[in-house]
Amino acid sequence: MREFLIVGAGRFGSAVAETLYDKGHDVVVVDMNEEAVARIMNHVTHAAILDATDEVALKKLGVGNFDHVVIAIGSSLEASILATVLAKSAGAKHVISKANSQLSAKVLASVGADEVIRPEHDMGVRLAQQLIAPSIMDSFHLGSHHSVVEIEIGDSLSGRLADLKLPHKFGVQIIAVNQGNKLEVSPGADFQILQGDRIVVIGSNENIEKFRMFITD
Repeated sequence: MREFLIVGAGRFGSAVAETLYDKGHDVVVVDMNEEAVARIMNHVTHAAILDATDEVALKKLGVGNFDHVVIAIGSSLEASILATVLAKSAGAKHVISKANSQLSAKVLASVGADEVIRPEHDMGVRLAQQLIAPSIMDSFHLGSHHSVVEIEIGDSLSGRLADLKLPHKFGVQIIAVNQGNKLEVSPGADFQILQGDRIVVIGSNENIEKFRMFITD
């Protein structure tokens, strides 16, 4: 079980907080808006009215004790920047900051955010990828050149992993296979891929695209 601090109880912050709490994690949410705090307080471990741009208040909260701090302030870039800087200076281990634009994302990264996300932009990119490549069920990027992608292979691929030789032929590695309701993590060389499986592969974006094109031809 991990401990999370969510700064901002808007739609995005609340969705993150409630999901983490439903998964069994300790979640503390802070916001300056009393009504927002009241709405979320019964759906998380603890919720409090607090100004995240107040250095003293953040330190009293014990920011350094949380595994992750999510800065989900959407209305003010200045507040997001200040909250990010103060969280890091107060000892936060890992700060994820929400940005509304490419410029704000660059600024937040430059002031110390360990990770910057742009929810609407990222969802738009994901939707476009799924429209272009319907076989891709889900994906996330590892830096600019590599990704982890879940692909529905249908009836296009089957056999032992050792015989398929995907790392040699395509430069991709299967890290998990979903067979119906069964998930096989880190399948061995003798694992049998069946028609209709969904596989999770890791590799460069270029190699993943070549592999996807092969199995969908």
